[in-house]
Amino acid sequence: MSGLERDTPIPVSLTLHRQSRVLELAYEDGHSYRLPFELLRVYSPSAEVRGHGPGQETLQTGKREVEITALEPVGNYAVKPVFSDGHDTGIYSWDYLFDLCVRQAALWQAYLDKLVAAGVERDAPMTAGRH
Repeated sequence: MSGLERDTPIPVSLTLHRQSRVLELAYEDGHSYRLPFELLRVYSPSAEVRGHGPGQETLQTGKREVEITALEPVGNYAVKPVFSDGHDTGIYSWDYLFDLCVRQAALWQAYLDKLVAAGVERDAPMTAGRH
């Protein structure tokens, strides 16, 4: 089985670990990955976070303590997390989730670098201009 892309694996299980704030994805080949809720939230594929084109992204802050309160299936190709801060518009395809899994370290570093470049603290609350 695959995701939207022919070779992308579909997880055989998704487990929310609320205390440690991670989503665990297990795959048929025996690999498993643990994605922090914060990473999932700051890299939401929603238009609210990504914008509608290049350069329209909104840098997310204050998400260290965010939780996933529900994980809803979207057809046979994705899931939609509901976050404790009210964000629920990101649809995470199997392809996107697998990409987050395998590139987690690089994506996290890119996020930290963006915070430094913007002169913003990771735990700073979102302002009215940034949501």
